[in-house]
Amino acid sequence: MQENNPQDLENDELYEHYRFTAGSGQEPLRVDKFLMNFVENATRNKVQQAAKAGNVLVNDVAVKSNYKVKPNDVVRVVLAHPPHENLLVAEDIPLDIVYEDDTVIVVNKSAGMVVHPGHGNYSGTLVNGLIHHIENLPTNSNERPGLVHRIDKDTSGLLVVAKTEFAMAHLSKQFFDRTTERLYYALVWGHMDEDEGKIEGHIGRSLKNRLQMSVFPDGDFGKHAVTHFKVLERLTYVTLVQCKLETGRTHQIRAHFKHIGHTLFNDERYGGDDILKGTTFTKYKQFVQNCFKTLPRQALHAKTLGFTHPTTGEFMQFNSEVPEDISNCLEKWRTYSENSKDID
Repeated sequence: MQENNPQDLENDELYEHYRFTAGSGQEPLRVDKFLMNFVENATRNKVQQAAKAGNVLVNDVAVKSNYKVKPNDVVRVVLAHPPHENLLVAEDIPLDIVYEDDTVIVVNKSAGMVVHPGHGNYSGTLVNGLIHHIENLPTNSNERPGLVHRIDKDTSGLLVVAKTEFAMAHLSKQFFDRTTERLYYALVWGHMDEDEGKIEGHIGRSLKNRLQMSVFPDGDFGKHAVTHFKVLERLTYVTLVQCKLETGRTHQIRAHFKHIGHTLFNDERYGGDDILKGTTFTKYKQFVQNCFKTLPRQALHAKTLGFTHPTTGEFMQFNSEVPEDISNCLEKWRTYSENSKDID
């Protein structure tokens, strides 16, 4: 968040980088603190410098950093250059392509790769690699070439990308109509008693931590979300589950499982990187820490993807192997579980 020279503002075209609308229940809060709650990687000094330069607007009026945000205020950050994610640069990044034809491409995304450029991640993303691999990818309303859905940076697995305008519209409608098939494998904390079930609850941005999503009572906040799950394996203090998405909200699986008390294993953002279940023995703590090192991310993999091909009408289904970091972590838990049975 870099500042402009105030004297240049009238002559320069300003580009909106952030826009947030304060909720109806917003208590008075300094705008610099407000923005720090919303903007990932923002520091108070950066926000204050931006405000000093006239780059922070509330209801289209430049404000100082001590301005108190009130209910329904529209807070914007404007800068003299376009957002970096709009300045897409083709990069020769190796892609794990599972399937490709003239209409669609299916990619198996590795953990750690961001899907599209955004604040703090302007290069090395899947989109940077895609526009190097394919010329003239269609764009959606968010200027994200070819994308009809996405998965989180530290989630691995399958994504379908549209190569034509028609394919983008066709696939987008399938995701909207919930006719696609998406199965995920997740390792969650705790022993799940039910063999299968359904988690239902509106998902929206947390009112306490803007980098998290929360589950709200129906009708209060957020959007309707449904996750179906089936237990695949119980491993003492963790459970491997298969999740079927009925809807596709941001962080849906991560938020839903935290909501029912089974946070994803090593999900730092949602507190799964703490030892949430188990014993107080030092040996056990060391074991879990070793598991965290083996799997240094949330234990979530988009394993199966199915959709109707936009031009042939054929229902296509793709399956990906569970990546090595998750497999190795599971093996550690299997060994631990077997040894625990021997002790019992």
